[in-house]
Amino acid sequence: MDISRKQRENKKGMTVHQEGELVWLSFPLLDECREILHGFSTRLGGVSRDHLESMNLSFSRGDDRENVMENFRRIAGAIGFSYEDLVFTDQTHTANIRKVTAKDRGKGIAVPRDYTDVDGIITDESGLVLAAFFADCVPLYFVDPVHRAIGLSHSGWRGTVEKIGRATVEAMGREYGSRPQDMLAAIGPSICMDCYEVSEDVILAFQESFSKKDRDSLFYRKENGKYQLDLWKANEIIMKEAGILPENIAVTDICTCCNPKLLYSHRASKGMRGNLAAFLSIR
Repeated sequence: MDISRKQRENKKGMTVHQEGELVWLSFPLLDECREILHGFSTRLGGVSRDHLESMNLSFSRGDDRENVMENFRRIAGAIGFSYEDLVFTDQTHTANIRKVTAKDRGKGIAVPRDYTDVDGIITDESGLVLAAFFADCVPLYFVDPVHRAIGLSHSGWRGTVEKIGRATVEAMGREYGSRPQDMLAAIGPSICMDCYEVSEDVILAFQESFSKKDRDSLFYRKENGKYQLDLWKANEIIMKEAGILPENIAVTDICTCCNPKLLYSHRASKGMRGNLAAFLSIR
């Protein structure tokens, strides 16, 4: 899987894809991996209604199940996979990683999951489509082009404190022999620092988890006693700590909260929203 210099230098820009009203996003860095299929949904192009309008990809937000299934059919067809090949996370803001195989195909959409508390999934089997879900938290994509292995993780502030990005890299190393210096990684659309106000207890957790050198760039205190926190930067630091080369990390500049007409945001909608999804597969 060759990656051109031009794509390596495009560290933030994401490609916008559109088919009719359906819009989805991808990373140029990962698009150059011809053996990899990936994407990130928007809220456009589905059939859900009212505050869930329109590409809601969650069965747990009060939507009609058939609406959600139709949304999955549409996004799968646009990106180029079959929804029957999906494998879902079971997100509870942990740093738990699960290896998935062909026996897990369809879990979360076609058949029930037989696992819980899984915020990251990894595989080296082609045809499986990893799926994780978002509405402000941070999508983390990992690709090992040498050993043909992938990982996809959900990192909210708790997962970031627990460094689920590093846990994903380590799990891929244990299971597939992946070396961080060979890996490509991407940090997907999520809430930006300007929009992400947090309380002091969150900052105390980050102070314990990150070195003073690093944490000074992650947040600042405001006059109201609250803080603005940069989850994008924190996860980039985690990836670099795990050994991924800086030139192999793509970081989004698309904020879910700043773009509520394009993306679902829990904070912008005060909880009245659907779910976005990240997808990653080996062709």
